[in-house]
Amino acid sequence: MTGHMSVEDLMDKARAETGLSDFGDGWFKVPLAALVNSLNAEGDLSEMGGFIQEASYVKYLTERLRKIQLFKDHPEIAGEKVELLAEIVGLPRTGTTILHRLLACSPSLTSTFSWELLNPLPFPGEEPGNPTPRQEAAEQMAAIYLATMPEIAAIHPLDPRGYEEDVMLLDRSFISTGFTTMLKVPSYDAFLVDFDQTPAYRELKDWLKLLQWQEPSRRGKKWILKSPHHLTALPALFAVFPECRVVMTHRTPAQTVPSYASMAVALTKPNTDKLEPLAIGPFWARRFKRSLGEVLALRAAQPDRFIDARYEDVQRDPVGEARRVYAALGLPFGAVEEQAMAVWLEENARDRHPAHHYTAEEFGLTKAELDRDFAFYTQACLA
Repeated sequence: MTGHMSVEDLMDKARAETGLSDFGDGWFKVPLAALVNSLNAEGDLSEMGGFIQEASYVKYLTERLRKIQLFKDHPEIAGEKVELLAEIVGLPRTGTTILHRLLACSPSLTSTFSWELLNPLPFPGEEPGNPTPRQEAAEQMAAIYLATMPEIAAIHPLDPRGYEEDVMLLDRSFISTGFTTMLKVPSYDAFLVDFDQTPAYRELKDWLKLLQWQEPSRRGKKWILKSPHHLTALPALFAVFPECRVVMTHRTPAQTVPSYASMAVALTKPNTDKLEPLAIGPFWARRFKRSLGEVLALRAAQPDRFIDARYEDVQRDPVGEARRVYAALGLPFGAVEEQAMAVWLEENARDRHPAHHYTAEEFGLTKAELDRDFAFYTQACLA
């Protein structure tokens, strides 16, 4: 890619597109600068990758401007009461997606839909209570996504009208492991490791208030969300959502790390001219090892905040595991929940998706090394 991005240029484009100028608290410019500088120096962006990333960041900045204006125009949004019952957290590829989509089946709960994560603000002229244009836009985007990266269908099921992980809202604060998954940005990742993510979680809460305000039927319902990203920021999550419990999923890292590396390779491929699969595996192994070490220390100090769920148990008896987690969260489990989960499982049977084929060695990993490096975790959580 020729040319470099700059924070001010991105902000200027967002101002020009919206006619607005109030970005709110300027803290976000620090992570945005870290991301842009890392991309400029290390990203090896392809022409397509440069276009996609610049367009995405301008979009996030325009949404920031519009969100600030919406809160000004409708001060009642700030008064929305949001209660986050639980976040489903674990290494990627440990069953967080299926467990999230099952638990969110209850009519007493609410969660984030894929289409509203893609476009959390109403389109201009959108009729209140009728988000059909955004739903259709999400379906079109999913089709483009699968056409560009067909291997994703075997790795992560895309459902434009179904539930998806809330890290997509954190993207708009430029605090997200999503960037490190699809881009070559090692210095941004090093920045993220030591950065206090609390401001991003405050903004996450504002986004949830805004989504709830747009759909009043959510009022009185508890939110249940999920993202492996939260492994990197549980203190920030708990600071902003003190009521939140963590449902932590577990699977042998010798299986999960290579699987995630394959996903990262698929997502990085369109963005770079210099794909390095053999470096991606060790990068994520180091990253996950650090995150799990931090989480285990936090679990030891606050054990009552955590509910465990093993991947094998979720696969063997998904409804039974969901019932057990409901009980641990103090939720009733009745015929309505059981029927909704049965329908979801029937409509999303694993054999309807292509098989996911990969080996650890493709990504610079070996089972022996992963077993050794993650022994502290498997002994604590999988023994």
